Amino acid sequence: MLIINADDWGRSRAETDVALDCYRAGRITSVTAMLFMEDSVRAAELARSDGLAVGLHLNLNQTFTAAKVPEATGREHRKLVSFMGRHKYAQVLYNPLLRNAFHRSFAAQLNEFRRIYAQEPTHIDGHQHRHLCTNMLWDGVIPAGRKVRRTFSFWPGEKGRLNRIYRRMVDRRLRRRYRVADFFFSLGQCLRFGRLERVAELAATSNVELMTHPVVPTEYDYLLSEGFSHTFAADRKGSYQSL
Repeated sequence: MLIINADDWGRSRAETDVALDCYRAGRITSVTAMLFMEDSVRAAELARSDGLAVGLHLNLNQTFTAAKVPEATGREHRKLVSFMGRHKYAQVLYNPLLRNAFHRSFAAQLNEFRRIYAQEPTHIDGHQHRHLCTNMLWDGVIPAGRKVRRTFSFWPGEKGRLNRIYRRMVDRRLRRRYRVADFFFSLGQCLRFGRLERVAELAATSNVELMTHPVVPTEYDYLLSEGFSHTFAADRKGSYQSL
């Protein structure tokens, strides 16, 4: 099965609208929503009216942009944004001083999702994949049994040895606690390196998630192209609801 998920639903009006275009054209199968952002509420209304499958796009590193954010929620979230922006290795470092902030920020975003979507998210991933940061994984912030996005999949020879070892460790931990797809790729990267035919082949026998950001013109154009239809014509498509 092929899951084609558009990230950043609700972050801005433009990102919501192009993703909705792609969904209505049958080119994506789900979205993941950001909460407490400028278009979060309107995006929820659109998702409900169109019957979209929506997951939670957990935001731990970008400032909330909604006009109204509960004071305590904003305060805890600013701590995480500050930590995540401190240096490029923040994601792999464990910060014991922020244990409660991670738990509370996750709970606040999940509860806001439930409030405006009136349902549970189909799955959980993270803005810039911060749902896989060490604090989130080590403390098991996301409850066991959830459907969660795994780390990127790579072909043999890609990435360095230490990078691959780290990702295998993370994926093993995820598989023990959560339900994950067999493979995960980025549409942008696959377009850049000509790998979409290989992704389509994998989706014929495995559960594959293909992440997209339709607000990027090259991705939007490809999703609505005949090339997309031809490449993935034989693949069964679905969302995390079917995983």
